[in-house]
Amino acid sequence: MQLNSLFYKSYYHWWKNIDKTILFTIVILFNLGLFFSLASTSLIASDALNTNSYYFFIKHLLFVIFGIFFLIFFSSLKSEDLLKISRLIFILLLISLILVPFFGTEVKGSRRWIEVSFLPRFQPIELLKPFLIVIFASILNYENNKNIYYKIFLSFLILAPILILLILQPDVGQTLLILLSWLSLIFISGINLIVFFASFILFCFLLIGAVYIFPDKFGYIIARLKTFFDPSSGNNYQSEKASEAIINGGFFGKGIGEGTLKNRVPEAHTDYIVSVISEEFGVLFIIILMIIFLFFVYQVFKRLYSQESNLSKLILVGSMSIILLQTLIHIGVNIRMFPTTGMTLPYISYGGSSIISISILSGIILNFTKRKVDN
Repeated sequence: MQLNSLFYKSYYHWWKNIDKTILFTIVILFNLGLFFSLASTSLIASDALNTNSYYFFIKHLLFVIFGIFFLIFFSSLKSEDLLKISRLIFILLLISLILVPFFGTEVKGSRRWIEVSFLPRFQPIELLKPFLIVIFASILNYENNKNIYYKIFLSFLILAPILILLILQPDVGQTLLILLSWLSLIFISGINLIVFFASFILFCFLLIGAVYIFPDKFGYIIARLKTFFDPSSGNNYQSEKASEAIINGGFFGKGIGEGTLKNRVPEAHTDYIVSVISEEFGVLFIIILMIIFLFFVYQVFKRLYSQESNLSKLILVGSMSIILLQTLIHIGVNIRMFPTTGMTLPYISYGGSSIISISILSGIILNFTKRKVDN
């Protein structure tokens, strides 16, 4: 009886302080992801398993349920406890990322996943991203040293090995996402703009140099770029079919279950989910989806102005930068503005690591936007 009373008080306390508008927006996005998973993967499962199966949808649903637990857990912690736990989990996930080149599972030429017998296969960098933002923000907000360039250098010492590990996998999409998220935090941390843009240009030249100096390792990047700028120079099948799906869907779409992209392009329900949605439900639904994302961003940044702690501001900006950048990259790939990166659409795409990652990130966002009466 006492345990039930304690649980009720904890739940009531969490519910009273949480930003319900942001929470409901996140729930809506997760439900849309489930709906599109049901619409886009049931036929894939039927073909793959030779049965009328909802295999992928059920897996998606289970990951969302697990994700909600993570969301509630991280959003219910006191800020100080969240920071402590984040440091510990960051170290564990960084070790797992280091182990990927040696013990990782290779899929389609990339070694990005770790498979443990008692756990489902997971992608360490996906789970690492939320905690990486917390670590970067903590370093840039370090109050015992006021020298911003020293703090940027310390954060770079953490960033550099992670980027190297990602390039070795290879995973250029996540490399760019992590780098741009770090730069967004640097940008608002008070750095001189001339130094900031000079550093950005230097990073670009270093990345281009690495691609051309090690062609055996990064030849696929050059091939993708050539195919992107000159579609006739290589295999551009997936991008072409994704573009065709958007065009064929028109403004209102072909109707649920009438799309063909999900059966013609491997992993369409992850990398090309926007094209799948557009083909069946039309560009109109994509516009509605983008409005929901923009509303989410607006609500978080509205709360940003009321934050007294610079650490909270940095964590919220970093978290939203990951969501925004990943969304823009995913849509850009689907409409052929960017080369193929394999980037999922937050909350919507199928994928266990991606769903758990965005759930943890959502929990962190909810934690730092709730009323701080518990501190």
